[in-house]
Amino acid sequence: MTKFLMNIVRRGWVSDMYQVRNFSLSNARSLHTTVLHDFHVANEGKMVEFAGYSMPVQYGKVGIATSHKQVRNHCGLFDVSHMLQSKLHGKDRIKFIEGLIVGDIEGLANNTGTLSLFTNDKGGIIDDLICSKTDKDYLYVVSNAGCKEKDLQHLREHLASFKAGGGDAELEIIDDHGLVAVQGPEMAKILQPLVEGDLSQLYFMTTQEMKVAGIPCRVTRCGYTGEDGVEISVPNNKAVELCETLVGAGVHLAGLGARDSLRLEAGLCLYGNDIDDDTTPIEAGLAWTIGKRRRQTADFLGAEIILKQLKEKPKRRRVGLVCSGPPPRAHCPVLDADGSQVGEVTSGCPAPSLGMNVAMAYVPAAVAKVGTELSVQ
Repeated sequence: MTKFLMNIVRRGWVSDMYQVRNFSLSNARSLHTTVLHDFHVANEGKMVEFAGYSMPVQYGKVGIATSHKQVRNHCGLFDVSHMLQSKLHGKDRIKFIEGLIVGDIEGLANNTGTLSLFTNDKGGIIDDLICSKTDKDYLYVVSNAGCKEKDLQHLREHLASFKAGGGDAELEIIDDHGLVAVQGPEMAKILQPLVEGDLSQLYFMTTQEMKVAGIPCRVTRCGYTGEDGVEISVPNNKAVELCETLVGAGVHLAGLGARDSLRLEAGLCLYGNDIDDDTTPIEAGLAWTIGKRRRQTADFLGAEIILKQLKEKPKRRRVGLVCSGPPPRAHCPVLDADGSQVGEVTSGCPAPSLGMNVAMAYVPAAVAKVGTELSVQ
């Protein structure tokens, strides 16, 4: 039994990354591959299965903890081309997407994005996504690889009924571009000489089309590590060239292992572990994603349940745990002082930057207070 000192995660906080959570050694012939697959192999990427893709968990002899610290202290490059990139066109595109997500897209300035959530009619989270309102004739949307088919089915079903009712919106899948994340405190210093544009004017959650190393790209200032960073949508036929240029400029290659430990250390949710179809935004500590106007219009799926929970407070909450023993794995029972199970761990791993082990769990609101001591079995 492992003892924890609980700390509540206030904005978002796989399992044990040193156990390689939900990953298995891959046979690329039976899996999807990204446009950078050969690049990973050439750079000694240890390929594993993730969300149906062959992806690098780490590179060569560089351990996950070392890679984690390289990103936290310097700058790292992640291949996230397995994620779903799409565009929504049509004069009613904002009305359509706002029927499915909790964010206020209408209220965004041009070339600005927001983290949002697809919700179902029971108030659960179908997926998390970033939706950007561009100054072009489309919205730019990025969502999770593991939910790709589910998201597409959800979008297409609702799009069909929306159009049948006279709405004007169209979905375009972006399959001719890869996506790479450049993350870390040295990102701007390394990237600035390579871009045509002033990165100091590319604020958090803003997006611009600009050339990177002479390649036309879409650059969005966001990430999944808790560090400053950008995600770069790059044409497939230029993706390897871009990555080689970035590595040559001093960016470290980083895999899924470091990506997951970085996000957990930063308090960010992983879909399928920490949020799912049966978890509401309020339980997950993600009420901040629900726009003020959207709370008033209450016209997204599951709004009645979610807004009632927002007002009355949820019965359970997502919390962060600091561990005095080894890191727990997902699904480990969380026990109270009497030894009764009160919750369940959803993610856990060593936190190299903190020098301790951390985890995420759901527990009753009554024990979800900072400093509460619990045990994990």
